[in-house]
Amino acid sequence: MRSLLLVARMGLALLVLAVALLVLPISMAWSAVQTGPGVNSTARPQAWAQPLDQGLNLYRMQPDLYRSALPTAAAQPLIKALGVATVINFYQRTDAAWLHDPQIRQVHLPLRTDRIDDSDVLEALRNIRQAQARGPVLIHCKHGQNRTGLIAALYRVVYQGWSKQQALAEMRGGGFGGEQRMGDAERYLAQVDIARLQTALSSGACNTSPWDLCMVKAWFAEGRNG
Repeated sequence: MRSLLLVARMGLALLVLAVALLVLPISMAWSAVQTGPGVNSTARPQAWAQPLDQGLNLYRMQPDLYRSALPTAAAQPLIKALGVATVINFYQRTDAAWLHDPQIRQVHLPLRTDRIDDSDVLEALRNIRQAQARGPVLIHCKHGQNRTGLIAALYRVVYQGWSKQQALAEMRGGGFGGEQRMGDAERYLAQVDIARLQTALSSGACNTSPWDLCMVKAWFAEGRNG
C-alpha cells in the first residue's frame, strides 16, 4: 500500500513538473511580447509630421510646411507666429471668412479624393513648391485628414523620396484621424505612377497623359502662338 502511495506521489510530482516546464516558455514568450521594444512605446518616428496643436489638427511636416484642419480666426496669431506666408486650401469653401491678414497669400484648390486625378495632384504639388519659395506654407482641408493627407503623402513620395508604404504608414498612423474615410485616397496613392508625376512636374505639363484636355488645349495654344 505504501509503495503504491509513493508511486502515486512521484507520478503527481512528475506531472506538475512537466506542466511547469511546458507553461514557462509560453509565459516567457508572452512576457517578451508585452514588454518587447516598440509595443507599448509612444515614441513617434522623427520623420513623421510632428504635432503642434491637436485642436487645430496642426502638424509640422518640415520647417517650411505645415498641415491642419480648417482654421478659424482665432488661429491667425499662431499661423502668423509660425511664419506662414501662404495658405493652400483643398476644402470647397475659401479661407476669406477667417483669414484676414493681407500678408498671408491664399490659394484655393478644392479637391475631392473620390474623383481626384493626376492634374489635380500636379497643381497642388506645384503650388506648394512655388509657395515655399516665399516662405512657410500651410496646407489644409476641412478636417486635415483625407484630402490633406493624400497631398501630404504624395509630397513625401514625390519630393522627399519616401516609398508609398512609408507615406501610407504616416497617413494612417500619424494621429490625424479619419482613417475610416481614407479608402479613395489610399486607392489613388496605390495606383498613381510617381515617375510620371515627377516627369510632368519637371516639364511643366498639366497632366501625365498627353491626351488630357488640358494638354490638348496647350497644343492648340502653342500652335496659335507659333
